[in-house]
Amino acid sequence: MQDKKAINIEIGQNLKFYREAAGLTQEAFAEILGLGVKHVSAMERGATGVSINTLRNASLALSIPADYFLFGQIDEMEKQTRGDEIQLLTTKLSRLSPKEFQTVKEILNKILEVLM
Repeated sequence: MQDKKAINIEIGQNLKFYREAAGLTQEAFAEILGLGVKHVSAMERGATGVSINTLRNASLALSIPADYFLFGQIDEMEKQTRGDEIQLLTTKLSRLSPKEFQTVKEILNKILEVLM
């Protein structure tokens, strides 16, 4: 049995969440997507990945952006808070000397390499 990849599990959980939020059974969703029920079940469990075509079709069928399946939904309040925090960081960074800025930039790039 193939090991489940973390990304497949996360996308599958999001797929299930939005399918259920739309009030669809796996059977109805499978029919809309032109897939078998077992395939939809496997995607939702993370046992198999979701193709780009299926992701697109699910997005159209549920009338939600495809990135919600990849990242989950970011509500407007979170977007605003994040935007405010980014602006504050930008202001702080702009006040650094060129040498300090370069140091912070290198540190952030290393952190981002680890996280991504």
